[in-house]
Amino acid sequence: MEKKNLWTSIVLILVFLSTAVMGQNPRKFYKAGEEFIETANFEDAIEQFSKAIELDPDFVNAYIARANAYENVGKFEEATEDYNRALVFKPKEADVSYRLGVTYNKLNKYEEALLALNKATKLSKRNLPPYQEKVKTLLALEDYKFAIKVADTALLLKENALNFYQHGLVNEKLGKPDDAEKDYMKAIAKDRRYIDGYLSLAELRIELNKLDQAMNNCNTVINLDSRNTRAYLIRSEIYTKSLDYVRAINDISHIILIESENSRMYYIRGTYYQEFNQHGNAINDFNKVISVNDKDPDAYFKRAKSYEEIMNYEAAAKDYETITTLSEFDMKARKLLEEAKDRLFEINRESDKPIIVLRDVIIIDESTIQVQGDKDEIVLKGVIEDQSDLEFLKINEKDVHFEGDKSNFEFLTNVKIKDLDQIIISAGDVYENQETAVFTIMRTETNAPIIRIIAPYASDNGEIYLDSNDPSLYVEGKIADESQIKSIQIQGMNASYQMEESNPAFSGTINILNMNKFTVVAEDVYGNIATQEFTLNREGAILAQTNPMGKTWVVFIENSNYESFASLDGPVKDISLMKGALAKYQIHNIIHKKDMTKEDMEKFFSIELRDLVRSNRVNSLMIWYAGHGKFVNEVGYWIPIDAQRDDEFSYFNINGLKAGMQGYSAWVTHTLVVTDACESGPTFYTAMRSIPKERSCDDWQATKLKSSQVFSSAGYELAVDNSQFTRTFASALANNPNACIPIENIVTTVTIAVAKNNQQKPKFGKIAGLEDENGTFFFMIK
Repeated sequence: MEKKNLWTSIVLILVFLSTAVMGQNPRKFYKAGEEFIETANFEDAIEQFSKAIELDPDFVNAYIARANAYENVGKFEEATEDYNRALVFKPKEADVSYRLGVTYNKLNKYEEALLALNKATKLSKRNLPPYQEKVKTLLALEDYKFAIKVADTALLLKENALNFYQHGLVNEKLGKPDDAEKDYMKAIAKDRRYIDGYLSLAELRIELNKLDQAMNNCNTVINLDSRNTRAYLIRSEIYTKSLDYVRAINDISHIILIESENSRMYYIRGTYYQEFNQHGNAINDFNKVISVNDKDPDAYFKRAKSYEEIMNYEAAAKDYETITTLSEFDMKARKLLEEAKDRLFEINRESDKPIIVLRDVIIIDESTIQVQGDKDEIVLKGVIEDQSDLEFLKINEKDVHFEGDKSNFEFLTNVKIKDLDQIIISAGDVYENQETAVFTIMRTETNAPIIRIIAPYASDNGEIYLDSNDPSLYVEGKIADESQIKSIQIQGMNASYQMEESNPAFSGTINILNMNKFTVVAEDVYGNIATQEFTLNREGAILAQTNPMGKTWVVFIENSNYESFASLDGPVKDISLMKGALAKYQIHNIIHKKDMTKEDMEKFFSIELRDLVRSNRVNSLMIWYAGHGKFVNEVGYWIPIDAQRDDEFSYFNINGLKAGMQGYSAWVTHTLVVTDACESGPTFYTAMRSIPKERSCDDWQATKLKSSQVFSSAGYELAVDNSQFTRTFASALANNPNACIPIENIVTTVTIAVAKNNQQKPKFGKIAGLEDENGTFFFMIK
């Protein structure tokens, strides 16, 4: 029972659906579409025809009708689809093939159009419209030989205005103007109101220079249709042929009144104004064209020519440059490019020579280049200033690459200058304006500055002994150089110095917290750079806290390699022995000078040592001389390595040492001079009359009061390589078991040892002329 009820329901539903579908008749939609076509309501017509096709996909007439509606609304792609569908159902329908050909022509698909039209003429050989449409297609394809045959066939079918007109078009394309003229005249004869015939005939007669007849043809059209813009345009051309620019311009102005937004008419009128030498009006019209299309190269080109005529070369150049820019993307602009470039070239012609400017080099008196003396090659950088494009740049006859645009052309190149005394730079622009500059090469010195640190004192190996743990360090020094100093930096900070001074002193305070070295960099004005690194030794800071003698320095003078006197091995050994003995004592700094000339010795004791002592606040100073000595006429001499035998003047008078020490005695508390060479002489010191008494390190007077003492071997002969004096002195220091040892104890020990060796007794005393408050020199154990 349930199954019977289910089948009954299904049957009722199917019957209902069938009735509903039958109610939607496709022919009703088709008829509704035709009614919309009659009222030119094509969009609604398309909708109705589409519904009909949905209900009946084989409804051929609906496809054809919809295609026609698509044509009327400009949807030619859709129209061709519908015509092709219709041809599937009715492949022998000549009219559908014809309409398909027409639609393809509107889409500029001429090959497809020709296939459709060939089919149409084959299916209906006496149907005229397909032949007429085919002539259009063949003209577009430029197949004029085939076109004339089709046009002939059309005339055989019917001699009417259109067929004669098309025949004339083809003859004109085939280069048969006389035949074409006859065809156009026949077309007009068939239809006295056939406007296309008159106008094509007028254009042809312009080519044939039949201007009066062409004018009559145009006037006829204008009488027939006063708003025919093509007639006015052709007539304006006839007027320009006759040089009647006023009437030509009036005709184009008439067109502009009819078609105010037609920019092509503004372009044509602008051209007429230009040819009529009314360049202001021409520019206004070209402005209008460019306002509509700012990428029209023709308008820019025309406007530029008018700008030239009114001598506004800047504006003309700008327009020509715009064409250059457009040419990258526009074929029309590309065709105008060369002419635009030529015009631009002439507009910009000038006669100024290039200006050659060098940069980053030192130029003296405008024509001399300063070059570091050892350079075989230099980097030359500069700019060529010119209003025009640069044609070439040569340096010493070699081409040089340059970059830039008008006004500034930069170059950077390496120039070989070995064995050359001048550099020749030549530059020329595109207008053949040329300039040559000759620069003389002046070579500078190449020696790097010499850096010397005065305070704190730096040893020969660049080691600095600090006397405190202060995080800031005041650095004082001096630069020696043949040239002016450009910059001095201490650990990257600019030092203070007098820039205009030669060999300037410099100073600066740097932070040395957590640092174990610093660098000094000096550069002279010629680019010679010296870099020197100094190592920080903080042992002296510890010594300074526990040494009652204060900052203690030792100066060793070791003269061994003589020029006229016998060379010695002893001084080297002696000073090495003394350095070893002093190693366990609180000595803050040791200066070791070797093989000094007389000039070296005089300069060192009178200037260099004075500056070092003062700048480094030295409290105690021992000077030890090891080398040849002389005692002549009660005067002691140290022998410099360049001294001459029997030339007393070439010796170093140790009274000169005393004079030098007087210059810095104000800063030094204790001075001790030890000479292992000869007796110093009575004028240098006051000898002790009794055995020196032993002094105590705890005696504050002995350490705080000034002392100026000298201890010398007493021989009158030259030095020997085996010095008992030095050995005993070093032994006394090395074997001292106490916290300190005063010089008096050492003098006693040395004197006894020398006497036992049957040598002359050493002399110990105070230095005459230097302040002495009965203090003494202590060597303090570390």
